[in-house]
Amino acid sequence: MRIAFLMAPRGVEQVELTRPWQAVADAGDEPVLVSTRPGRIQAFRHLDRADTFPIDVTVGDTSAASFGGLVLPGGLANPDALRMDERAVSFVRDFFDAGRPVAAICHAPWTLIEAGVVAGRVLTSFPSLRTDIRNAGGTWVDEQVRVCDRGSGKLITSRRPDDLKAFCEAIVTEFPKT
Repeated sequence: MRIAFLMAPRGVEQVELTRPWQAVADAGDEPVLVSTRPGRIQAFRHLDRADTFPIDVTVGDTSAASFGGLVLPGGLANPDALRMDERAVSFVRDFFDAGRPVAAICHAPWTLIEAGVVAGRVLTSFPSLRTDIRNAGGTWVDEQVRVCDRGSGKLITSRRPDDLKAFCEAIVTEFPKT
């Protein structure tokens, strides 16, 4: 199964990309780096520049129908930039419309909020997003990982890099079931 990893050209928290990417690859699936512009993305370790990664395809040149699931890594700047790009927001919304699973960690639920897919769902995130999630009609919980089956498509969320082990296990466990 092909799994899309959607990121802005800069600002993704590197470990929130690399650990789920490796988990997906180790499970025998194909991770694909999708971004809003061609070239490379610049990852960060907190506020410090980290590695760059080549983009496989842009959101304008693909669709949710090409993938079995979507992973949204966090970082502060990454989801903030994605939610300002209508093609990225539409790409995310299309996964929910098709009932495909989506996994989001840390600040990534900002993109979910912009896509209008949080209402009626139970999810977790970095704690500073709890009010945003509640204002969007979601229920925020302080849990290491949360799997929500409410609505179209399965939603897997986690709070922060410390939760990556549980987040990756949930992706590997839950994605093939849908």
